Amino acid sequence: MSSQPTALFALDLTGTFAFGLNGALTAVRAARLDVVGVVVLGLITAMGGGFIRDVLIDSLPPATLLDWRYYTLATLGGLIAFALSRHLRRLERAIDVLDAVGLSTFAVIGASKALDAGLGVAPSILLGVITAVGGGTIRDTLVGRIPTVLRTGLYAIPALVGSALTVLTVETGVYGLPAALGAAAACFLIRALGVRYGLNAPEPPETRGRRDSGEAGA
Repeated sequence: MSSQPTALFALDLTGTFAFGLNGALTAVRAARLDVVGVVVLGLITAMGGGFIRDVLIDSLPPATLLDWRYYTLATLGGLIAFALSRHLRRLERAIDVLDAVGLSTFAVIGASKALDAGLGVAPSILLGVITAVGGGTIRDTLVGRIPTVLRTGLYAIPALVGSALTVLTVETGVYGLPAALGAAAACFLIRALGVRYGLNAPEPPETRGRRDSGEAGA
């Protein structure tokens, strides 16, 4: 990670803090946890996707364990979430924004790291998505709910777009800070629109019908 341009490294750290805070806030909202549980789930959200990616590309120890700033920022995010837990209702929009920030930055960083490791186009896009959604998936599983990436909103699709744009710019030789920010912005925008307008990925008609019936009867 130290070989990254300073701005991209800052982007990576920003995503780590955002996911640490968001993951811990989501954990507080979903389950009754003490301070240790909140911080641990914030750490898992912030670092889990990167762990999976680094294990798969045989980049060990994982990058987030080699630089104290990663786990420190993730822990700080968890502690802030614990302190703000009484104000969850007023933080709903902030949670969604932080989630989109983390999703966007990790999709870009994950895809670029996979390419640096020598993987091809498709595997690099896949690892970008895994980096973006992996930590949140582990968190949701631990608190006993269906992972966000599988059940609601546009989540994997924005990460897929951000990862694909990153790979495209690298393969065409124009990758750099502007391209990375552009890919992250595209991911963020799609996710934000999905949250704002309640957009979802296509579902089987039978499943959609059952859900609509359930909502009508509620």
